[in-house]
Amino acid sequence: MSILVVGSVAFDAVKTPFGEVTKAIGGSATYFSLSASNFADVRLVAAIGNDFGAKEMAVFDGRAIDTAGMVRMDGETFFWRGEYGYDLNDAKTLETRLNVFEKFRPVVPPSYLDSKVVFLGNIDPELQGEVLSQVKSPELVAADTMNFWIQGKKPELIETLRRVDLLLINESEARMLSGEHNLVMAARNIRALGPKTLVIKRGEYGVLAFTERSSFAAPAYPLESVFDPTGAGDSFAGGLVGYLASCVVRDDSALRRGIILGQVMASFNVEDFSVRRLRSVTTPEIRARFEAFRQLVHFEDLEPASAKTPFPKL
Repeated sequence: MSILVVGSVAFDAVKTPFGEVTKAIGGSATYFSLSASNFADVRLVAAIGNDFGAKEMAVFDGRAIDTAGMVRMDGETFFWRGEYGYDLNDAKTLETRLNVFEKFRPVVPPSYLDSKVVFLGNIDPELQGEVLSQVKSPELVAADTMNFWIQGKKPELIETLRRVDLLLINESEARMLSGEHNLVMAARNIRALGPKTLVIKRGEYGVLAFTERSSFAAPAYPLESVFDPTGAGDSFAGGLVGYLASCVVRDDSALRRGIILGQVMASFNVEDFSVRRLRSVTTPEIRARFEAFRQLVHFEDLEPASAKTPFPKL
């Protein structure tokens, strides 16, 4: 089943304690698409400038990514410059140039209108709503947002959230949107706005998910080397939504497997700068890390028989 994704394709300049890149390919839709394409076909809608040429477009080659929805506009491609300290959870934004993205009004190509799964990247909530008005009858709508839109366009965001099934945001965004510090209470308030499922991204501390029936927590995958966390959240979303798009039944069990696969894809992403690792990752590598993740969180049948019932009265 194909996924329609609308978001940014960009150039990034990133510096971390472990190196830097000056004009690397980035953008939320780029990371999402490269990650999700390991599980489902992707239909990409985004804006690029005259400086995004054939060499840059090659980043999508060899993947199940349809780029017919990418619009080339006069001007330069969206640009972001950021820096990370040793606390890689938070980026310091040094420069943002919207460029062609400032005037981007997403138009969904006719061949994309039957998309059953939609991912609304981190863009203006009014544009997110316009995209949903164009798509015929999606079965699953997932969305991302950020503090800028929560602060500046909260009424418009809330209107869009009424049409969203799955919302992915980080801890601070969850608290800001809900007005609650406690994440369990925050999740209840946010789900009341429309999304049946809320996934809260917590960086190196993992993920929390809340549905109508259950809640679920997953750690981040432990890595020896982390070079660049840029795009980790979008790579996570790609793994999660990509897997759900491949499922016939999208129940809580599928959501949990998708979250683990999202964590797997995010773990690959941070192992190198820009989209380098996402471009080189293979299906056997994904499967192997998924199995390693399964062992990471498994705790039954590991103890000797005498220790299997730590609470005999229960």
